[in-house]
Amino acid sequence: MASAADQLASGLNLSKFGQATELKKRLWFTLGALIVFRMLSYVPLPGVDPTQLGLLAQRTQGGVLDFFNTFSGGALERMSVIALGVMPYITASIVVQLATSLSPALAAIKKEGESGRKKLNQYTRYGTVALTAIQGYVIAAGLQAGVNGISPVIHPGPLFIVGAVVSLIGGTLFLMWLGEQITNRGVGNGISLIIMAGIVAHLPTTLVQLFEGGRSGSMNPVTLVAILGAVALLVLFICFMERAQRRILIQYPKRQTQRGVQSERSHLPLKINTAGVIPPIFASSLLLMPLTISQFAGQQQAGQGWWGDFIISLNQYLQHGSPVYMLLYGAGIIFFSFFYTAVVFNPEETADNLKKYGGFVPGIRPGKNTEAYFDYVLTRITVIGAAYLTIICLAPEWLVSQLSIPFYLGGTSLLIVVNVTMDTVTQIQSHLLAHQYGDLIKKAKLKGGRLR
Repeated sequence: MASAADQLASGLNLSKFGQATELKKRLWFTLGALIVFRMLSYVPLPGVDPTQLGLLAQRTQGGVLDFFNTFSGGALERMSVIALGVMPYITASIVVQLATSLSPALAAIKKEGESGRKKLNQYTRYGTVALTAIQGYVIAAGLQAGVNGISPVIHPGPLFIVGAVVSLIGGTLFLMWLGEQITNRGVGNGISLIIMAGIVAHLPTTLVQLFEGGRSGSMNPVTLVAILGAVALLVLFICFMERAQRRILIQYPKRQTQRGVQSERSHLPLKINTAGVIPPIFASSLLLMPLTISQFAGQQQAGQGWWGDFIISLNQYLQHGSPVYMLLYGAGIIFFSFFYTAVVFNPEETADNLKKYGGFVPGIRPGKNTEAYFDYVLTRITVIGAAYLTIICLAPEWLVSQLSIPFYLGGTSLLIVVNVTMDTVTQIQSHLLAHQYGDLIKKAKLKGGRLR
């Protein structure tokens, strides 16, 4: 039997959208913030020649920087003030969350509630500044050194490096603030929407390359149709897996009602992919940060002894699509799937809450046994979720590298776009549902007033 909320959600009237003033304000704010993000991606670093930068980008095509460039919406290729995107912030948040799990002092701060959350957010911001400064210095030094005699820096020197580092720090911190504003005053998760906006902005270029290959004859038309069909099937598979749940039956004690003594039953839904899109983002962020540093450091130190040769060899082994890269990326996705699931869902807390309100799983004793059962079920479905994320993120990249397809449309990008879109649509539906509830309450109050 569907609940009243489920029945109302199923009968949601989208014609009420025009009357939802608060939702429209949130949508306009989100759209405006994303437009600001796209405009900033065209603001170059001070002291950089765009013509020489374009030549340098052509010389360094391929490898991990193309993947990073897709995430930033082309900002890295144009070397804008937001070239690093939100990746340093994500990396810093990963470090803080891992430290919270390992450090008793940070764990105690987390349990302080809102004040503890603010402290941890402040530590994350400090870490973002430090990581952005390190990456910014390496990128500025790599640009100044150039590749094959091409240097896009107009006036090399310490002043350029300081200006570039300060600009990159400011750009990353502004994106971090913009993402928080979208989360609080807009619709959806701000950081995820910024990443998705960068991917979607780079998507037309990918499609143009794909159709140009079919038009020029460099790609077989059958292969072109097969790729488009595979993308459509992949989107459907992602939608199916993201909505898949393992429902655990929860029963409450019998209560006296007007219809007699009845027992209440409900379900505890556990998503197959509880961690969502976080594991691929975390894994790629941790992998991209050192690879970006080594890539620009290799350009700077090329031909300067064994250290420069070592960095160049390391970049070749860890280039995008290589076996070592895919192995590390897959291991990171699996690790963060289990780690973030443990952060999101606490079996002990859930079991205690059920016991407090008299709920129990049929056949399982309340307390420790229920906690162990939740942990057992969650571990099994997380294995399926981690395998699903790993296959979605790695299989398309392996096929692209094996078939030598002259374009990039990775499973990670597709997963992020589909997942963030579904979450955003769900939040929009929640706002519409709340607005519809508000109308029902107002009507009930008016009827009650008339009866008096």
